[in-house]
Amino acid sequence: MSRYWRSRRWCRGVAWLGLATLAMALSGAAAARELAVDPEAMVEVEVATVGMAGMSGLPVVLLREPGAREVVPIFIGPHEAGAILRGLHGERSRRPRTHELLGDVLAGIEVSLERVYVDAIVDSTFLGMLELRLEGRSEPVRIDSRPSDAIALALNAGASIHVAPQVLEAAREIEYQGLEDQVVAALGITVTPLDEDLREALELPDDEGVLVSEARGAAAEAGLAPGALLLEVNGEVPTTPLRFLELVRDTPRGEKARLRYWQEGETHDLELSTDVPDPRPRQDPSDEPSSGIRT
Repeated sequence: MSRYWRSRRWCRGVAWLGLATLAMALSGAAAARELAVDPEAMVEVEVATVGMAGMSGLPVVLLREPGAREVVPIFIGPHEAGAILRGLHGERSRRPRTHELLGDVLAGIEVSLERVYVDAIVDSTFLGMLELRLEGRSEPVRIDSRPSDAIALALNAGASIHVAPQVLEAAREIEYQGLEDQVVAALGITVTPLDEDLREALELPDDEGVLVSEARGAAAEAGLAPGALLLEVNGEVPTTPLRFLELVRDTPRGEKARLRYWQEGETHDLELSTDVPDPRPRQDPSDEPSSGIRT
């Protein structure tokens, strides 16, 4: 048997094993560990982007904690890194990938993924958990998970992400670096680098800034839309997506972030809370791919 077909059979077996485990957990037949921290003690965070850890080059997902001056890196696998980046872009594959498939399965059996947790570190390994809500059941069902899988699922399903305070403190010790030409999200605004081809195609002015590829929550309600040029954050120019994130993080605690942007020939000012915005609404797999700006 060729390596290709062995790989396909192995992947199919893993998928069926995952679905069988899910079915057992939902029926109460599978034992699950308890959360290490009370959910109310955890901090809700926003997925900002994906980077690389120090000299190892291992991928990390960068989480923005409201009011904190740093982002928090959590180790993830390369496949999960790709899934998270696709989620930040608002993209969905023409044929569902693993995390999209599991999200579709949950939706198909009318089970909602409401929260995901990163609640502990044991032997240098991050632990995560899914919180599912079943129709007619008062208590949620919690299923042990790798944080990378949980976060990728959360982006696809529109679930909120919560991290234990001790995990946040431990993760801050991880050194990381951002990726070039990456997509970054903060305040419900996703931005990408701007090149001259995009500037010309969108008829944007010559000012420095980053391109808005998606806006949701309060930013969208205020009128910010894909295709806008983000000119300033707190009076400074976000020359790169990572600089945009840094400027948002530097917003003084308790104050709103002040944004200036160009859109359809006019310059606008906008103030936004630095709290974590509502999660993205789940994308219907029957819908066409998001109409946000592609780079």
